[in-house]
Amino acid sequence: MFFSEKVSKVQPSATLSITSKAKAMKAEGEDVIILAAGEPDFDTPDIIKKAAIEAIKQGRTKYTPASGTKSLKEAICRKLNKDNGLKYESGQIVVSNGAKHSLYNALQVLCNPNDEVLIISPYWVSYPEMVKLAGAVPVTVKTRQKNGFKVSADDIAEAVTEKTKALIINSPSNPAGVVYDRDEIEKIADVCVSNDLAIISDEIYEKIIFDGKTHFSIASLSEQVKDRTVLVNGVSKSCSMTGWRIGYMAASKDLVNMVSTLQSHATSNPCSISQAAAECALTEDLDSEMEKNRQTFQDRRDVLVKRLTENPRLKPFVPEGAFYLFCDVSECGLDSLEFAKRLLKEKKVAVIPGGPFGEDGSIRISFATDMDTINKGVDRISEWVDGLAA
Repeated sequence: MFFSEKVSKVQPSATLSITSKAKAMKAEGEDVIILAAGEPDFDTPDIIKKAAIEAIKQGRTKYTPASGTKSLKEAICRKLNKDNGLKYESGQIVVSNGAKHSLYNALQVLCNPNDEVLIISPYWVSYPEMVKLAGAVPVTVKTRQKNGFKVSADDIAEAVTEKTKALIINSPSNPAGVVYDRDEIEKIADVCVSNDLAIISDEIYEKIIFDGKTHFSIASLSEQVKDRTVLVNGVSKSCSMTGWRIGYMAASKDLVNMVSTLQSHATSNPCSISQAAAECALTEDLDSEMEKNRQTFQDRRDVLVKRLTENPRLKPFVPEGAFYLFCDVSECGLDSLEFAKRLLKEKKVAVIPGGPFGEDGSIRISFATDMDTINKGVDRISEWVDGLAA
C-alpha cells in the first residue's frame, strides 16, 4: 500500500509519545515522576460541569452549525471585547475541536504549495508539522536563551522572502514561556504589515502569566493589523478543559467563511455538549479561580527555578507565562532526546526533549503538577545529572 508523501513527512508528537510511555510505565506499577504534562492538573470547575450536564438533560445533543452555536460565538465576542479590547461579530468566529484544530484550519486556508510560514524557535512541536500538512514550508527564525528567546522585528524582516505568507506568534509561548511586551509586538506587526504577511496569533496561555506582566493581543494594535490577524484561543488551559476540545479563531469574515466551509467537510461541528460547557466558562465569573490557579503556577515555577539553579550543569530559563520551563542541559554531554530517554529509563522521570521544539540543547519541564512531585523530580534529575560523565 502506498501512502501520502505529505503525511509521511510529518513527525509524530514528541510530547505525546514521551507522556504516553511514562503513563504506561506508571500504570504497570513503576514509580514514575511525570514532568511532561501539557495540561493543567486542576479539575474543570464544577459550574462548567453542571452546565454540560444540564445541556444533556435539555437534549442539546444534536448537530449544531459547523462553525459553532450562535450563543457561544456571542460569548466569545464578549470575552474578546472585555479581555482584549477587540470588537468582533459572531460572523467572524469559528469554534473548532480545540485551539490546535483552529490553527490547523487557519493554515489550510491560508497556504498554497511552497508558501513559507515563519515560526519562532523554540516553537510548539505541532507548528512546523501543521505547516507541512498545508503543503507549505516552515521557516525557523532562531532565538537565543541569552536574549530571552525573543525574536526581534529585524530577525523577522531578514527571514522574509517573496514566498513568505504568514508568521506564527505565540505569547505566552510553549515551550519557553516567553511573553512579548506591547512595544515588541508593535515592531513585529509593522514588519508583517509592510511585507503583507498574515499573522497567526496563538494566545491559548493568555491567562497564565507571571510577575505582574500582562497579555497583549497583536490584533488590538489597529484595524489594519486586526484584518490580517487570525487570533486563536480556547478554554483548554485557562479553564482546565483540555479534554473538552473547544478552541476558536477570530478573523476576517472572508477567512472565517473559508474555514467554516473547510470544517463543514472535515469534522462538522464541535461537540454540542462541550460548546455548552465552553459558553458557561466564558460567561460565568471565574476570575478568582483562574487567579488562584495562576498564582499556584507561579509559586511552582519559583520553586522549580530555584531547585534547578542549584545544579551548575542545569541552566533554567525563567518563564514569564504558561506552565513549562525550558532548561539548558547542553553541559550534560547528551542531545535532548538521549537525555530524556535515559532519564526516563534510569531515573523514571519524564521530561520532553527540546529537539522537536527547535532547541536540541534543552529540555521542557512541566510544572503542571503538585509541589511534592516537582521536588521529587528535581531530586532525581539533579542526582542523575551529577552522575553523568563531564
